[in-house]
Amino acid sequence: MSTGSAIIDELQWRGLVAQTTDLDDLRALMDEAPITVYCGFDPTAASLHFGNLVQLIVLRHLQRAGHRVICLVGGSTGLIGDPKPTAERVLKTPELTAEYVSRIQEQVHPFLEFDGDNPAVMVNNLDWTAPMSALHFLRDIGKHFRVNQMIRKDAIAARLESQEGISYTEFSYQLLQGLDYLHLFREHGCVLQTGGQDQWGNLTAGVDLVHRVEGRSVHALTTPLITDENGEKYGKSAGNAVWLAADMTSPYAFYQYWINVADSEVGKLLRAFTDRTQDEIAELEQATVDSPHLRSAQRALAGDVTTLVHGASATAQVQAASSVLFGKGDPTELEAGTLRDATAELPGGEVKVGDGIVDALVATGLAESKGAARRLIAEGGVSINNVKVSDAEQALSESDFLHGQVALVRRGRKNLAAARKAL
Repeated sequence: MSTGSAIIDELQWRGLVAQTTDLDDLRALMDEAPITVYCGFDPTAASLHFGNLVQLIVLRHLQRAGHRVICLVGGSTGLIGDPKPTAERVLKTPELTAEYVSRIQEQVHPFLEFDGDNPAVMVNNLDWTAPMSALHFLRDIGKHFRVNQMIRKDAIAARLESQEGISYTEFSYQLLQGLDYLHLFREHGCVLQTGGQDQWGNLTAGVDLVHRVEGRSVHALTTPLITDENGEKYGKSAGNAVWLAADMTSPYAFYQYWINVADSEVGKLLRAFTDRTQDEIAELEQATVDSPHLRSAQRALAGDVTTLVHGASATAQVQAASSVLFGKGDPTELEAGTLRDATAELPGGEVKVGDGIVDALVATGLAESKGAARRLIAEGGVSINNVKVSDAEQALSESDFLHGQVALVRRGRKNLAAARKAL
């Protein structure tokens, strides 16, 4: 384990450093001794998402390098909401926010070590903001902020130029986040805050507050925003979120997302989201050039990240499901939940026990007519649950419906549908 600035080199190579307040000073500070770093996550949804995963991985790297990490889940900032450039947030109730805090705290635990010689610390900023009166907040914190500086923040400036404007509630968000940094500096000696590149204004508000109140220099480090092929940010506000919670983005859908990333993007994502070495990633990038059809790099990426988020057992299940859907493997070995997730997006139709395979082909849209269905079977191009069908008069039995839910009907190699059991 290295406690020095070598971790900065590692983060830079992995493409995880966008901006810093003073990189040379931060390196020197890390070379002296382990530092304390924090990152905050607001419970504005029931789960963290793709973009938050970047921050968890940065904390993970820093902890492994021997630095002390604090994970903050914002019970108070979540009640306010970080200003969006486009519109005012709908405030959530305190009860719902508290529920989201609990979910996210539980979700974070697998990514960091909370035991051992260098345990991570979990905090909730509601613990120190709730007891503070409005008068004390304005006197002790508000007086250190300058409105002319606050309105220069990108999101604030965009909202001020819009017809909707911005409420005082959201305008005050950066005061609350600045208070977090001041509190963690005082209580834990925290000298580095990390966050996404779009959070730079909020991070530097905390840096400035600590300097004004305590006369000490502290640091901020941001990561680049991870965008899709169209340059759109992945996040819950963008409408295309990849959630970390299994009940919001299933492990199967999560795995398939990574499998489907573009060849041009896979090297960047391997560096950012996995622990693979430079040599390993270089080899996978070369495999993408030499044999792109094998998608070796995407498979490595999907396997590593799904295991990190959902565990090795879930990854094995979704990999098995992927093989089944490509006509390989035994679908009867799939768990019911994985089967449901894997077939959710397949075209299909309802059939009953006792209906013929011919009926299933027509119901699922794989054949235009019963006559066409019979010809497909005669040509040997039809299978049920990856078992070829040779008898056009064969009927669906109870055992054909996997977990009593669905039978996989295939025409040829590439056309697959779900024959769902009618209730």
